[in-house]
Amino acid sequence: MPENTDKNQTIAVTADDLPLHCPMPDAPLWARHPRVFLDVTKSGEARCPYCNALYVLTGEKPVGHH
Repeated sequence: MPENTDKNQTIAVTADDLPLHCPMPDAPLWARHPRVFLDVTKSGEARCPYCNALYVLTGEKPVGHH
C-alpha cells in the first residue's frame, strides 16, 4: 500500500490488509497515533476516531468474515 500523507482522503484496503488498524504500518511518523483496529467487513468502510481517515474495503470480502 502506498504511503498516505493526506488523512482526509479515502484509503482503499483489501482483504490482505486485514485485520485493519490505523495508523497503517507505512504511515509517516508525524501521522502516528495510538493503534486502533477498524472493522471494514460489516459496512465496507470505517473511519478512524483519531485522525478521521476513511478506509474503504475494495474487492472480495474475506472468507469467514461477516
